[in-house]
Amino acid sequence: MNQEHPASPGPLKELTLEAGESGWIARFSCFAGPCEIHLRNCPRSRAHPLAQAGATEAWRIQACFSRYWADSWLGRLHAAGGAWVETDAEIEGLLDLADVAFQVSGGRFDLTSGVLRRAWRFEAGARPPTAAELRPLLARVGWNRVERDPAARRLRLPVGWELDLGGLGKEYAVDRAAALLAEAPGPWLVNFGGDLRAGGAGPSDPPWRVGLDDPAASGRAALGGFELRTGALATSGDARRGLEHGGVRLGHILDARTGWPPPQAPRSVTVQAPTCSQAGLLSTLGLLMGSAAEAWLAEQGAAHWILRDEPAGR
Repeated sequence: MNQEHPASPGPLKELTLEAGESGWIARFSCFAGPCEIHLRNCPRSRAHPLAQAGATEAWRIQACFSRYWADSWLGRLHAAGGAWVETDAEIEGLLDLADVAFQVSGGRFDLTSGVLRRAWRFEAGARPPTAAELRPLLARVGWNRVERDPAARRLRLPVGWELDLGGLGKEYAVDRAAALLAEAPGPWLVNFGGDLRAGGAGPSDPPWRVGLDDPAASGRAALGGFELRTGALATSGDARRGLEHGGVRLGHILDARTGWPPPQAPRSVTVQAPTCSQAGLLSTLGLLMGSAAEAWLAEQGAAHWILRDEPAGR
């Protein structure tokens, strides 16, 4: 475990362990939602410490990269008033990933775009922001204008700017928790709010069966059944956060260049990849491609499933 970012006191942290199918299910809360670690063919004496290690790592990552906690790394960065702030190998790795995403997406994905949430309210009765409301916020968006010195491990934001690692942190935490389960005696599945990674399965072990959230009945119905033995699945979509405007569903994932959800975006994009970080980033970038989501993901060679209100060609 990386000890450079100790967990913040934050909210109460509690993990429960209950008997499940051929093993144990650990449940806890992190990243503003439910998280689970499933362990098959594992005695309780080993299941509890393994699950506790995975949960503790998730809490640590949340504490480091939360934009809501003043003592997090992001909190210190935002309070620095334009001064250089130290990074480390873990942070630099995430910034490298964000830089690749910025480049391949043509600027659609941008860590500085979190400031746009000040103009958007994704709730019943809300309206989209006006151009006048977005204009001053868009002036504070632009990853290419952030000063970064990887060799010296430091970063500097323009005064009043923000970074938002919400598009990377949860998937990264899934991968970190998965790494801590490598010594589990049987199959395991990490599920942090629907972002999944599985491993440890032998030739005779059955796969995990998972369903995709139905945007039309989010939290109440699932679409299809997928089998996952190893690797990761991640989904990006508008099921949980969005608003209706002019008969069109507008999701919460915004194109950093315009400040608006991408036009003709799918309702959801699910990607399968070796790691959850890869799956999560590809699903988000695919959604940001709007009407070109299918073609773009096919170019990346990523296994994917796309749901639209009206079927579109693959």
